[in-house]
Amino acid sequence: MIALPLWADVAVSLLVLAGALIALIGSFSLMRLRTFFERVHAPAVIATLGCWCVMYGTVLYFSLQSHAVAAHGMLIAVFLAVTVPVTNIFLMRTGLFRARLAGQDVPPPLSGTGEGGKAAAAVRPAWKEEVS
Repeated sequence: MIALPLWADVAVSLLVLAGALIALIGSFSLMRLRTFFERVHAPAVIATLGCWCVMYGTVLYFSLQSHAVAAHGMLIAVFLAVTVPVTNIFLMRTGLFRARLAGQDVPPPLSGTGEGGKAAAAVRPAWKEEVS
């Protein structure tokens, strides 16, 4: 194990600590936000930013240790950049579907003739069942 110069130690430490602090702030924001749709977006963005800071710290550390570009940390960041938006889209679509079924005031579906629109129209909202 090679000892890093002081500037590299400081840079790696700042990046990792900044990433951890950003992720912690994002985690606390979950308690402040009230609705599901508020909770889905903001913490995902913050967690991704925190992950990127930690990734830059690890790439810098292992690149300086091995005297070559250590790209394995970048693969994690690329994987997160691809999967987090897709996961959020599925979570938000599911949340909208459930909110429509519950009779909440949410935007109407854009694809009213698709399978989701047919399924949502076939299920009676919960608030209508309570009235009748």
